[in-house]
Amino acid sequence: MGDDQKLRVQRFRVQCVPPITAGAPPMGWNKDCNKQVYVRPPPWSDSLPTIYAITPTYKRLVQKADLTRMSNTLLHVANLHWIVVEDSESKTSLVGDLLRKTGLKYTHLNVHETENITSRGSRQRNLALKWLRDNFSVNDSNEGVVYFADDDNTYSLELFDEMRYTKKVSVWPVGFTGEMRFASCKVNELGKVSGWVVVFAPNRRFAIDMAGFAINLKLILSKSDVNFRLFNVSRGKQETTFLQRLVTLSDLEPKAANCTKVLVWHTRTSEPPNIQSLGDPNIES
Repeated sequence: MGDDQKLRVQRFRVQCVPPITAGAPPMGWNKDCNKQVYVRPPPWSDSLPTIYAITPTYKRLVQKADLTRMSNTLLHVANLHWIVVEDSESKTSLVGDLLRKTGLKYTHLNVHETENITSRGSRQRNLALKWLRDNFSVNDSNEGVVYFADDDNTYSLELFDEMRYTKKVSVWPVGFTGEMRFASCKVNELGKVSGWVVVFAPNRRFAIDMAGFAINLKLILSKSDVNFRLFNVSRGKQETTFLQRLVTLSDLEPKAANCTKVLVWHTRTSEPPNIQSLGDPNIES
């Protein structure tokens, strides 16, 4: 964590007791009294595996709002390293300043998408995977898990506890995806994933959403040639073409009460309608 990263501020109300003087009115709450306590995210623990949350992002009206909401969730997660990759020709001050102020441990990368690739965010995810492979070795003692966390989703804190000890690839349901209230996996009586509960392309080998799985870091490092395909991948097939080069169906580890609890949602913040360009254009929104 860089020295210039700010401590987070947590405000809470305290009871302010005025001096006791003869004839003074009864003591009570001073509504204007707030105390500021500066705290960081949860302390880093050598006994916990690190979660590497990979987040592609791109310039849009709600970008800062989405990243702010997501950072406020991640601040509650112990041993989390946020890898944010911009689709831009250079790192922007909007994203850089936001990351510095969070107090989170982070890596800020960028790569601009100039071609019309199959899946938005794939080149950014691949750059994050390269960063992990450049900075860690499969022989390192550090334990970790990799999660592709888009910035327009909503995450329960329980989700990060569920994925923390992933051995190979862990899976769980995702809400509001694939034309369903939630998409999930089928778990048999042996506790193994046996299929998928989806509407869209149910015959996919891994009919799962990007937000619905996490991968052990050592597996990512040991399969250095496995990346997301940039071309010739039809809609909804990016996840299955990636995972089938890492594991088989029997390797999957069902989490979230055997895939019966929804802990992540595709909420997809929509841009406010009828936005007017009023006020100072230099003020970020």
